[in-house]
Formats: sequence, C-alpha cells, structure tokens
Amino acid sequence: MKLLRYGDAGSEKPGLMDADGTLRDLSAHVDDITGAALDEATLTRLRALDPATLPAVAGNPRIGACVGNIGKFLCIGLNYSDHAAEAGMAIPEHPILFFKANSAIVGPNDDVVLPRGSTKTDWEVELGVVIGTAAKYVSEEGALNHVAGYCIVNDVSERHFQTQLTGQWTKGKSCDTFGPTGPWLVTKDEVPDPQALSMSCDVNGQRMQSGTTSTMIFTVAQIISHLSQLMTLHPGDVISTGTPPGVGMGIKPEPVFLKPGDTMTLEIQGLGQQTQRVVADD
Repeated sequence: MKLLRYGDAGSEKPGLMDADGTLRDLSAHVDDITGAALDEATLTRLRALDPATLPAVAGNPRIGACVGNIGKFLCIGLNYSDHAAEAGMAIPEHPILFFKANSAIVGPNDDVVLPRGSTKTDWEVELGVVIGTAAKYVSEEGALNHVAGYCIVNDVSERHFQTQLTGQWTKGKSCDTFGPTGPWLVTKDEVPDPQALSMSCDVNGQRMQSGTTSTMIFTVAQIISHLSQLMTLHPGDVISTGTPPGVGMGIKPEPVFLKPGDTMTLEIQGLGQQTQRVVADD
C-alpha cells in the first residue's frame, strides 16, 4: 500500500494512493497515518479494503508528511562509503546518530526555507524507514519485522550551522522545513529488499546525486538493531538512513549550495518523487 496524508498543514487527512494513481480518502477507516495506525493488524485491515470503494479525493490537494505525530526523527550520518570520501571523513565503525527536530518536518512538495544567515544549505536524498512495532534489543535477523514501511526523506543541511557553530550536527539539520518526508509511506510488503533501491536528486534539472541503497555501510536491519540496543524504537518513529555522494559540499573545485529560486527533485525506486522550491526566510 501507498499511504499518505493530504490537506492543509496541521489538518491533514489519511489517504491511500491506488494502483491507478487516484488519491482515495481513508478517513472512514483510520483517524490518521500515525504510529497508532501502523501495527500489523491495522495495516492488514487496510490492505483488505477495495480501493475502488473508497471516495476519490477531488482536485490537487497539498500532500503532507506521510507520517503524522512522528515520535523520534533519527538520522544516520556518513552511511555511504563514497559520500564519506567526498566529505573527507573516515568510514565510521558504528552508525553515526544525530536527531533532526520534529519542527523541521514538512510535506514532500512544501517549500524549503533558507534560514537567516544561511550560506551553505545542501541537499541529501535518503531512504526513510518508518517503525511499525516497538523494537528493543532486537537482532539484525528480526529487525525488519518492526518496519511498517519506507519513504523518501530530504535531509536538508546547513553546513555552516552543522560544522562551525560548535556542537553536534543537529544545529545544521533542524532548521524549519529541513525535513521533507513522503510523498507516501510504502508498506514493507511492497519493498522486498530495502538494500536494492536506486535513488537520485536533481537540482534545477541537473542530476546531482545518483546512488543505490546497496552501497550503504550499515544496512537498514543493522541500523534498527543497533539503535534498539540504545533506546526503544516506537511505532511512528522515522529513521533517515544516510545519503549517497553528490551533495553540494562535495562538488569540486568549489562547493555549490542552494539559493532562493532553486528546485530540488528527489526520487527513490518505488517510493515516489518529491519536489521542493527553495525560498528565503522573510
């Protein structure tokens, strides 16, 4: 299934994208697409519905983040060996963890707003993993059993804030609008191998990132297992699993960063596409 949320920010409704690309309203069957709706019993009930019997949504409504009320937004840094190389950083021994503030979360096609003082805002296409059942001390072998589905995340990053304002990466990762998520949450039954997905990011129509999840240093299962040794992962938590090479800070001879008027288009195989326009803060 392709689950999504549509409508004005803060008042999104639950929906389903059917096989013909028609947006269907799920409001009669679930209150929202949140952790509370991502247990296997609820997903099984929703799969049993005939999409043709669900009301079609008229017009072209805004698409919100595909998960509402996200509990934790966890991010893995330097998880592609070629991205670590372009950043000039060593391959990590364990997954590098940072958090992105939930206030950064926006819809997949909402504007990305450059914060005041920004000089080095960058793009990062990433595979998002949505937790469906609580995970604590889980093995790698059982880790994917706790996944509800997958989505696209743009881990937008202000590199000056991230690396030069003293402290953790979170400063450059958590600006408002720096977490476009969606368009859909694709349930795991439609993604048989999360380590075999092609991914790309275009900026102003030019291909900047092109990669595959097969080159992750730490697999989705390894990441979930590792994090579950440190904290309980709860339904509705989102893990953004790292980015392939091609980010702006790695461009030679001079890095390239986002400016007002730029457009980013991100795509992951089977998970849809998202597009953001870059605007300046007022």
